[in-house]
Amino acid sequence: MENILLIFICLLLGVALQRVKAFPTQGYKAFNQFIIYISLPALALYYIPKIALNSSLFYPLAVAWIGFLFSYLFFSILGKRLGWPRRLTGCLIIVAGLGNTSFVGFPIIQALYGEEGLKSAIIVDQPGSFVVMATLGIITATVYSGSKPDIREISFKIISFPPFVAFVLAALFNIMQLDFPNIFQLVFQKLGNTVTPIALVSVGLQLKIDFKSKHWRLLSLGLFFKLFLTPLLFFILYRIVFGATGIPIDVSIMEAAMAPMITGAILASNFGLKPKLSSMMIGIGIPVSFLSLLFWHWMLSVA
Repeated sequence: MENILLIFICLLLGVALQRVKAFPTQGYKAFNQFIIYISLPALALYYIPKIALNSSLFYPLAVAWIGFLFSYLFFSILGKRLGWPRRLTGCLIIVAGLGNTSFVGFPIIQALYGEEGLKSAIIVDQPGSFVVMATLGIITATVYSGSKPDIREISFKIISFPPFVAFVLAALFNIMQLDFPNIFQLVFQKLGNTVTPIALVSVGLQLKIDFKSKHWRLLSLGLFFKLFLTPLLFFILYRIVFGATGIPIDVSIMEAAMAPMITGAILASNFGLKPKLSSMMIGIGIPVSFLSLLFWHWMLSVA
């Protein structure tokens, strides 16, 4: 219960800090960098060497890749039929196709499923969501903005991203059945625990709602796809078609139901793919996702 309370308190603190004049307007950027360079790598170095490698890891690993492909097929077909501008189609493919599996996902998964669930969430996020964003996401943004993809730049972004570097190192330790000395494990664990409060305060600092926007219809479609259609796909695929159960399966479906990824929205905006719509998908999507996640958690508990 205290973990759920922590989520809402930190989120509200972030929203409240928007009104504090002494707090830097772009302060959330420092929080985000701390998470990217310190908190997320620490989580990978602490948990991944301890994960038992088995076939069940395929389920969380596949979430981001299947989810993005589903988004691409859905919005590219719909965009052609409705005559959407390419930039609008590209925006919805990216923002609705990438989930907030770390900043929002980790705190919620940890609150609901504990450390065991967090292990699966890390698999969903690091070799999943980030790599998809840094490869398929960048390629999609480039194509739909009219630019040419730079393979060298994409490759450099992947291999130099701190959480990914930590993931590779931790995965090597796992394969060799090694782990870090206890004193380092304790440090990694404490640094990794900062993800929840810092990430949610950062999210709160970025929550902005424009009630006068003309994008509400498209916003509703994008969020309906991300918060309901995508997790429904994985619920049917994993639970009904494959008949799989257990924490990795439930975590995979819950992560598929997360709000749009902040980095994905930034990527779309940087390429000129409807920046206002991208921002609204985050600003509205994150608070709405808390309600839709309650629904999916209930579905998984009764199914």
